[in-house]
Amino acid sequence: MLVSLQLGSLIAPAYACGCGAMLPRDESRVSVDRETSVVAWDGRTEQIVMRLTVRGDAPEAAWIMPVPHRASVELGDADLFSELSSLTAPRREVRHYFWPRSDDWPLAPTTGDGAGAPSAAAPPVSVVGRERLGPFDVARLAATDPEALRNWLEDNGFELPDRLATALEPYVEQKWEYVAVRLAPREKGKPLVGSLEPLRLRFASDRLVYPMRLSKLASTPQELGLYVLAAHRMEPRGPIGGDAPEVTYAGRIEPASEYRGADALAAMTGGKPVFLTAIEQSFPHPERIDGDHELRAAEADTPYRTVVYTDRLLTVADIPVWVLTLLGVVLAAVVATVLRVRRSRGRRPVTVPPPPV
Repeated sequence: MLVSLQLGSLIAPAYACGCGAMLPRDESRVSVDRETSVVAWDGRTEQIVMRLTVRGDAPEAAWIMPVPHRASVELGDADLFSELSSLTAPRREVRHYFWPRSDDWPLAPTTGDGAGAPSAAAPPVSVVGRERLGPFDVARLAATDPEALRNWLEDNGFELPDRLATALEPYVEQKWEYVAVRLAPREKGKPLVGSLEPLRLRFASDRLVYPMRLSKLASTPQELGLYVLAAHRMEPRGPIGGDAPEVTYAGRIEPASEYRGADALAAMTGGKPVFLTAIEQSFPHPERIDGDHELRAAEADTPYRTVVYTDRLLTVADIPVWVLTLLGVVLAAVVATVLRVRRSRGRRPVTVPPPPV
């Protein structure tokens, strides 16, 4: 099972956002400040629970998500994200140092602040389902032609940019389908801002894949976090054009009731113990992204957890140990000097007075 977290920023005309693409309407602007995705895979079926936090002046926008097979869509459970954050939090430790640093006295400055694919006879675009889920108008599409997908979007009030149409071509060639979601604020006429309710997608998949290809259209660096729940420690098959993926957590866990959202995680894992791997990756040059992420089992289930250190000056009763050490050295020197003086006085020769005449 794959649990993925992606953070990114999107302002028109940068259309990519995580594993999908966001389209504002007309000349309006929309920004995806945070995209959190939870993906579970059991070898046959993949689930993605996604929550977007958006801002901008757009009264509505469209979000397009490519999927390898026909998907069902429903509202997700927001508590799932709280539990994942708790499970993967780094361990915090205090690390002491002896000599003062630039922020310590006397060195501190004294001033300043510190479903199956469509057949050949199918229409270029067919709407295989449409639902109203909370604030979302969800359409599930099957498209065999990027141009037909463009026409459908335009008929529904959205413009498909040329770059995005080109980026969608590999998915069309592989006969993937799409989930198109119209995002709108709860209050009509208000801009699209804040955290939206999570959506849950479910579709057939015989491999563990997280679509990333559309992120190559982003004009700003992208940050990706993956939380992988599986029988073993997992790793990406390759960097797909980004920096080397970094493991920030690896260990076997068992969903427990003391965690907020434990029921939501148990629903994703079947309540069974799993191995959790947290992976982070940066894409400083999104245009170099050359595919979708695929994950595989690592050679060994080596545990790991990120440790965040807080450095503190070593003190005793709020007095720096280095000060006490220097005072001790000075005191020892004084005592040694006094002892030497006393010894030298005790060794002076005694002058014998001359005998009387």
